[in-house]
Amino acid sequence: MSIQWGRVLLAAFLMELVLLVIAIPLNLSGRGRVNLYVIPPSALIATFAITVWLGGRIKSKFVLHGALIGVVGTLIYVALTRAQPEPWQYVVANTLKVVGGAAAGVFLARRQSAGTGAGQEIAHGKTHP
Repeated sequence: MSIQWGRVLLAAFLMELVLLVIAIPLNLSGRGRVNLYVIPPSALIATFAITVWLGGRIKSKFVLHGALIGVVGTLIYVALTRAQPEPWQYVVANTLKVVGGAAAGVFLARRQSAGTGAGQEIAHGKTHP
């Protein structure tokens, strides 16, 4: 199977949208420095959650798809910020996007293999007590 670019782009866009929804109110409230501590873990969690949510229809190359979601999200962020220098915490956040996407890919692969294994056992009349 080939890479599902539409799904990758949609997931990356939604992940960046979630991060903006978190960051903008903090910036507007005058607490923008809090983003340095909130955005990195949020990037990991948002990428993982959105990849699992939208990755249900991915049939193969789960880890690659997840990592690509993180990479494309990072590229979107770089484009939005016009590649301006960023604090090291944001470099970590962008790295965590790739890690979160890849981790979601591992999760999806395991979930599919567990589902496939159970389906094969049922199809062959094998059950576990």
